[in-house]
Amino acid sequence: MPKPALDEEWKARMRGILKAEIARKGVKYKDLSVMLEETYGVKESPQNLSNKIAHGTFSAIFMFQILEVIGCDSIKIT
Repeated sequence: MPKPALDEEWKARMRGILKAEIARKGVKYKDLSVMLEETYGVKESPQNLSNKIAHGTFSAIFMFQILEVIGCDSIKIT
């Protein structure tokens, strides 16, 4: 599989991975918002989480915080 070269392609790829893992764990944005604040002190409204993820505009740190807080211990990147 060719590697995405453009930023927009990378955003779409990361957005897809994150959305899929959140859905696979059955976590709602409202619950995710509470989990992030309780675990890491990250204050994001459910709407803001939805927007960040939908636009693919989040840091690697933020992505890993989400993956860890939802209990995802591995992801497949292909």
